[in-house]
Amino acid sequence: MIQILTIVQIITAFLLIGAILMQQRGGGLSQIFGGGAGMYHTRRGMERTIFIATIILAILFLAGAALNIVIR
Repeated sequence: MIQILTIVQIITAFLLIGAILMQQRGGGLSQIFGGGAGMYHTRRGMERTIFIATIILAILFLAGAALNIVIR
């Protein structure tokens, strides 16, 4: 049981890393210097799907870590 949980947690971790890396960044360093001020947009389509998937994967990863601590 512990081995299966560990494997599931590793897979979830890789999926979470991928979901975080696929999220779009707006502007890069221009926001540091004030170039992106006043720019706001809502998430639509695939961007929203990736955002929600990232949240779900993070919750699953934390739940797996907590379960792993309780079982051991």
